Amino acid sequence: MSVIPHEDVLVVPRALFDEAGSFQGFCGDTSAYLPVLLDPRHTSWRPRASVEDDPSFKQLIPYCVLAHRGADGSVTYFSYTRGGGQSEARLRAKRSVGIGGHISSTDGEHGDDTSYEAGMRRELAEEIAIGGGWTGRCVGLINDDSNAVGSVHLGIVHILELERPDVVSQESELVECGFATLDALLANRDRFETWSQIVLDSLAAGRVG
Repeated sequence: MSVIPHEDVLVVPRALFDEAGSFQGFCGDTSAYLPVLLDPRHTSWRPRASVEDDPSFKQLIPYCVLAHRGADGSVTYFSYTRGGGQSEARLRAKRSVGIGGHISSTDGEHGDDTSYEAGMRRELAEEIAIGGGWTGRCVGLINDDSNAVGSVHLGIVHILELERPDVVSQESELVECGFATLDALLANRDRFETWSQIVLDSLAAGRVG
């Protein structure tokens, strides 16, 4: 059993998510959720160790998908494999198209959209180095209550459009990194963590704006 270092992370009550309209899979209606979920009247900082197995709270997780459009118009996406020492034991050795992690109390005292943005950028800087500029947009949310990891987390999906496909891992646990077409990623869909499968399926179905 892995030991989770002490960290206070940003959460909302599961009941709040249910009130806003719970769903399974991907939802592109960010305007219906983000103003509620990032309202400091509803958010709180709680010890990560206490909420990792407590489905009465949802931990808010930015999930950044890195994309590059080539001169010919073709789009490729960044993916990687989580190494065996990754802190979330339930995701080890899985491939992923999402970069991100927990929003920590050190990212801002108020637990609002400013805290969230700071935490997202911190996680990006800790995990990867992006060569060149990029623009980002929030495209939806992921909820997956079918497994223990998903039942305590809520993903907020961002597409980062890169000027060039130049991304280097900053962590030893992020390996086998590279860009590939959506078709190539879908060909290996079973190797990906559940959230990535949801994102890939949503991209393929044209549901990601």
